Formats: sequence, C-alpha cells, structure tokens
Amino acid sequence: MRFLTQKWAYVGAAALLLTPAVADAQGQLTGVRTLIGSVISIVNILIPLLMTLAVAAFFWGLVKVLWGGGEEASSNGKTLMIWGVITLFVMVAVFGLIQFIAGNLGISTGGSLTPPTVSGGASSVPTP
Repeated sequence: MRFLTQKWAYVGAAALLLTPAVADAQGQLTGVRTLIGSVISIVNILIPLLMTLAVAAFFWGLVKVLWGGGEEASSNGKTLMIWGVITLFVMVAVFGLIQFIAGNLGISTGGSLTPPTVSGGASSVPTP
C-alpha cells in the first residue's frame, strides 16, 4: 500500500511540474520547442555513439576469442560478439522500420516539428 501512495506522490509531482507547459498550450510553446529540440539533438548524438560502441564490443569480443588465452576468455568473447551483433541488428532494424513507416505515411524525417495552434482568441467569440 505504501508503494501505491509513493507512486501517486510521484505522479502528482510530475503533474505539478508539467502544469506550466499545459497552461501555455495555446501560447507560443517556445520552452517546449526548445526542450524537444534539445532532446532530439542529444538523441542524434547518442545514436551513432551507441552504434560505434556496439561495433567496438563486437571487435573486442573477436580479440578475446582469437587472443584470449583460455577457454573462459574465449567463451566471454563469443558472448560479447553475439550481443554486439544483436545490438547492431536491433538498432538498424528499428531505424529501418521507422524509415519504412515514415515513408509509407508520407512523413518526412529530419525536419522540424510544428505544433498545432488554435486560431482566434477571446475577441473572436460572438456575443449574444
């Protein structure tokens, strides 16, 4: 029961922290746009880095297999190579799936995000 109370406390805190963004939903959303742009920039930097680490893990496993010097080192190297290949496969498959879906839905990738806006305002409401 204590876990549920603590969980709802976190949900409430998150809701309070997000209230300014929700209140500015009809405004310019510059803070949210900046946040989204920053997250996208970080992800765009991390993806090639993670692919490089997966390739490095594969080759490190290959080095362990070839020059490990023992059965245990060879076994660890094979495991590392297998996980390196699995990681690369998953990353490339997800990238390809996203490109395939975006292409079929007519979504251009690599562009900027334009949030929807509400036209009009308080002055556009007809008076009785």
